[in-house]
Amino acid sequence: MHSLLPLASLLLASSATALKVPDNLETFFKDLKTKGECSDKLAGGFYNTEFDNGNTAYCGDHLEDYGIVYLQANKGRFSNMDIDCDGEQGGPQDDGRCDVTTTTQERTSVKATIQSYNAGISDLNPHVHSYVVFGNDGFNDPYSFDPREWGVHQTSVMAVVCGDQMFYGIWGDVNGGDSPRPSVGEVSLSLATACYGKNMSSSDGDGTSHNAEDVLYLAFIGEDAVPGASCESANDCADSLTCTNGKCAERTS
Repeated sequence: MHSLLPLASLLLASSATALKVPDNLETFFKDLKTKGECSDKLAGGFYNTEFDNGNTAYCGDHLEDYGIVYLQANKGRFSNMDIDCDGEQGGPQDDGRCDVTTTTQERTSVKATIQSYNAGISDLNPHVHSYVVFGNDGFNDPYSFDPREWGVHQTSVMAVVCGDQMFYGIWGDVNGGDSPRPSVGEVSLSLATACYGKNMSSSDGDGTSHNAEDVLYLAFIGEDAVPGASCESANDCADSLTCTNGKCAERTS
């Protein structure tokens, strides 16, 4: 089993630092874009925005060779980036950008797991922690997807490619079913701010979300995607992973 202390350090750390997209991951991204859409759709029919046609899927094309699950739409599109404000509220980094939403829940789906780490916090805080919303908890099978069924562990590290940068975060929440238009493509306010700046917020105004479907979300399967031995930040935890010589992004080589 993995030590709980390193993940506690990650949870107490602030936003992840921008990293250069590794060459292998950049090539992987371009290859996916050229192909257009995935072949092995673990679950489909998900929406990036209220205006699209529900063509986004959780993809398993590279479960066997790279050990990853990712989101992709069709015609070379991936996903957008909306804001999730669920979790522990308040704190010095809360600047009010989550106040306008009426859908905030004061807990994430991993709250019980976070509490079990005895890290000094009761849950993830969207203003502080870089987490990704991944999976859909729907009542109808077509609108449900549980990444754990495919080997992704709660609070494991995920990679997000946004623009020309890569960030590491953790899998920290799930989307609702939202039938008949189940949505994907959400991250904590902290991670969204790191990607696209302080205009990002939970409001519906122009520029408060990143609507272009060019964001790649990668989840890594297996226990070796859970933070390992000694790390003090999100990026350090990513470097401490045992998968592929310590860097999960290199799985796409």
